[in-house]
Amino acid sequence: MNRVSRRWFLTASAATALSVGAAGCGSSGSTASSPTGDVDLWMLQDPTNPVSKAAVDTFNAAGKGKVSMSVIATDGYKDKLRTAMGSSKMPGMFFNWGGGSLDDFVGAGKLVTLDPALEAHFLPSALAAGKVGGAFVGVPCRGTQPVFLFYNKKLFTDAGVQPPTTYADLQHLVTVFKGKGVTPFALAGNAGSSWTELMWVEYLVDRLAGPGLFQKIAGGDWSQWKDPAILKAARMIEELVDSGAFGKNFGSVSYGSGGTSTLLNKGRAAMVLMGSWEYAQQQSEAPDFARNGLGYVPFPAVEGGQGDPADVVGNPTNYLSVTKNAASSTAAAFLATTYSDSYVQGLVEKGEVPVTANAAQFLAKAADPAYAKFQYDLVRNAPAFTQSWDQALGLTLGTPLLTEIQKLFNGQSSPEQFVDAVLAVKK
Repeated sequence: MNRVSRRWFLTASAATALSVGAAGCGSSGSTASSPTGDVDLWMLQDPTNPVSKAAVDTFNAAGKGKVSMSVIATDGYKDKLRTAMGSSKMPGMFFNWGGGSLDDFVGAGKLVTLDPALEAHFLPSALAAGKVGGAFVGVPCRGTQPVFLFYNKKLFTDAGVQPPTTYADLQHLVTVFKGKGVTPFALAGNAGSSWTELMWVEYLVDRLAGPGLFQKIAGGDWSQWKDPAILKAARMIEELVDSGAFGKNFGSVSYGSGGTSTLLNKGRAAMVLMGSWEYAQQQSEAPDFARNGLGYVPFPAVEGGQGDPADVVGNPTNYLSVTKNAASSTAAAFLATTYSDSYVQGLVEKGEVPVTANAAQFLAKAADPAYAKFQYDLVRNAPAFTQSWDQALGLTLGTPLLTEIQKLFNGQSSPEQFVDAVLAVKK
């Protein structure tokens, strides 16, 4: 799944418990679920849907209820879902991004709380974004998309240096590559690309303060933006920009082909901080570089910080949630499909890295087993996997946050002004 389809939509909590039944997941239909056992499933249009369609067909053939899968275009998905969730025509189950995208639905009592027994089938760090206010309302249904550092192996070999494991290493590499006329970090800073800058803030705050600080913010305590770790992270961003870590023209650089990805594969930039989808981007644009020249490592530790360097930020996965319009026995049986061997293998064959407990045995069949295993281990070993802040906060808070982050990177706001401006977003 690409970055575009990972964008959030607005929406929310729970009551009834769903018990786990047998198997099934994903085909084509519409309207609300009937009390007879039929359940309508809404899925976002993406290349992985054939896996869901096959699962739906298998489930329906088993005679344990009927699931109809409606595939909805990305551009209209969030609006159509929001409208349906405010009516009697809610889907029985629907695809979502977890986190802030579910807040409104949970608050309005539209969703059912899922059986905690389901949690044992998934990596713990990927489950957090499927919970709202402690209620388990989203079951993982797609691959994981952690953020980490990608680097150009040849540039590192030629410079005689290693990828950074500490922030001091990272600062040293800025000096090394600047001295060689290479942009240390490619960064997309043009209009609409502030989500790439957000990744830097997310990781620095995590490494300085641990995941708990943002958890408090996402939980509603907006005053936590006053925490000293936020200001320190903003000052570190300012120092990186001033030191030339991102070059002089990042404000005009876009993400992808012709932008950050090209800078990396052409050797004009040494590194880029990006989500796991960067590998697919490089495969498409520069397949030989993706196969032989692309390296990847976790974001480094920050000396003196309270955060665990094994923590990850990014997009834990996508989720399926169940509404109170669903026939509970059919929905429960269908959710078991999301961790079945056939479903997991299907995701791997589509290039996904599933977050199920049984996924490791299938990764050898991935297009690049080493890369797939790196991602899986990164998520499996992460004490915490913090969802991308813009997704976790939703549109109302996430959009102005992105605006203020871009001002910070562009030098239009000082670190102190950045903190004040973000605090003012929610009065």
